[in-house]
This record gives sequence, C-alpha cells and structure tokens, in this order.
Amino acid sequence: MWCKSYILLVCCLCLAACEWGAGGEKKGTDVDIKVCRFDKLLSEYVSLNSFSALQKMNTEYPQETKILVEDVLTVGEVDDDRINSLLKAYYADSTIRVLMQDALEKFGDMKDIERQLTKGFRRLKKEIPSLKVPRVYAQISALNQSVVVGDSILGFSIDKYMGADYPLYKKYYYDYQCRTMEPSRIVLDCFMYYLISEYPFPWEWNRSLVDRMMYSGKMHWIISRILDYDSLEEEIGYTKAEAAWCEKNRKEIWNYVIQNRHLDAKDPMLLRMYLRPAPCTACFGNDSPFELGVWIGAQIIDVYMKKNKEVTIAGLLEDNDYRKMLADIQFKL
Repeated sequence: MWCKSYILLVCCLCLAACEWGAGGEKKGTDVDIKVCRFDKLLSEYVSLNSFSALQKMNTEYPQETKILVEDVLTVGEVDDDRINSLLKAYYADSTIRVLMQDALEKFGDMKDIERQLTKGFRRLKKEIPSLKVPRVYAQISALNQSVVVGDSILGFSIDKYMGADYPLYKKYYYDYQCRTMEPSRIVLDCFMYYLISEYPFPWEWNRSLVDRMMYSGKMHWIISRILDYDSLEEEIGYTKAEAAWCEKNRKEIWNYVIQNRHLDAKDPMLLRMYLRPAPCTACFGNDSPFELGVWIGAQIIDVYMKKNKEVTIAGLLEDNDYRKMLADIQFKL
C-alpha cells in the first residue's frame, strides 16, 4: 500500500449533484475555486463514526466516495453492504490515523491553494473558453495516490504533500521521491494531471523520445506561464544548483542526445531514463538533475513559442506534431 507510485486516475464518471467549479460553467474572470473538504468529512466518519458524515459522503460526494473506495483504496464495491465497516477498518490502522491527524492539522486552511487554483483556471479559461472547470476536493488516500481526475472533478490527497522532511515519508520513500511531496507542489500537480486528462498523449502513434519529451515539456511550459513561475527550472522542481548545472551543460546535453540519436529512440528503458523520476538522469552522471528529458522538451517548446507568437495555448495543447515543431525552429540548446 505504502509504495504505490504517483498515478493519474482518470475515471469517466457522470457527475450527479455537482456543479462546475464554484457554480456552473463560467467565464474566465468569474472562476472562483473553493476546495471541497471531503477529507474532513471522511475523517469525521472513520474517527467519530458519524452517521451524518456518512450520509453526506453518499449524497453530496457520491463520485468522490466511489473513486476513493473502489479505485484509490481498492477496498471493495461502494454498494457492498459491508463497505462502511471495511472503510472504517482500513483507516483504523494506527499509522494511517496519525497521518490523517497530521494532514488535517497541516491543511486546516486552503485559502492559498484556492487562490492559486483560481488564478490558474481563470487564465486557462481565458485561453480556452470551452474548458470545463472542475469541482476540486481534498481527500486522504493513505499515501495511495496524489491526484485523481474524473469527469468534472479533480481531487488531491493532502497526506501526499506533508513536506519532504515528514518522518513517515522517510520510511517508505526515497529522498528524490520526497522532493515532490511538498505542499507547494499541490497546485502544479493538479494542473498537470488535469491537462493530461483533457489533452492526453496520443499513445496510438508509435512515439519516440522527442515526442514524449516535447509533450511533457509543453505541459510544464503552460503551467509555468499560468502560475507565474520565475523559470521553467523552478516549475519542474530543480534547485538553484540543478538549474545552474543545466545552464552550464546546455550544449553538452544536446550534443549527447543528437550524437547518440536518442531523439528517435523508442526503447522503454531509455525513455524511462530521460523522463521518469530518479535521483539523476543516469546517462549524464550522478551530478545531473532528474528528468532531463522533461527539461529538454520544455526548452524546445519555449523556443518554439517565442518564434511563433501567434500560437495560442489552446493551439499548443491541440498540436502533437512535435517533429514539425522541432524542424520549424532548427533547435539547438
């Protein structure tokens, strides 16, 4: 249970009794995100055996409850007669109880998260008027998943963002994994997996490293813009030292990729080396930052967008012809 990786859960569910965002499909400037405290409701039920909390879970948050029970925790079917007792038993674990209490104390106030989500969705809505603004909620997943995306709902697990130094994380995660579990990453992760769900990678094509790098890179590029990050490196999660390493080794990085013909590579192990979380990007040495493929992809997108100022964010999201983009700018790091 404790070692499940960071996963996107896309559930195609019909949302009954829920509204878009904070009250229906709205214009960009009218978006006002309020985080629904499903986490508190869950805690009230499993800790205090509150029947009213259980009723609200089933009537006001039916999809959220179904996702938690069946897909995140996988404890059974939501309509099983025994599911209420199974859910309570799951959260009765002493470690989970401490985690739940710590998470609720740490995230007593969601105002800053709501402010950032509102800003981001307002900007996205302005760029893409047809964009569906989801209902956002917080949950406690017992470290199973960080973000879940469904049809018009977006949830994040507060217990997965307790900070890199949270003692429990040290028992179950490597240091490089803990880096991604800071509260400051919540909003970024929400937008990342929401955009991936709305504009998925076209797996039906026989894609190579350049396609994967640029797809990931464009998502990071867009998020860095809508959330006002100072740099692409900061948005990706690099330290100042790691950003400096990238800048110092820009030419060598690109030369290595080109000389080894990695842009066309489709080998899964090579793709993972460039794109998956790890202590470093192995082919560039132990001092290199993680996920250098994502950084390279973001750099390519940045140059492309600067050269093609008429291209909108909406147009960029729809465009998956990455080889054409690369050829258009004759890219060099």
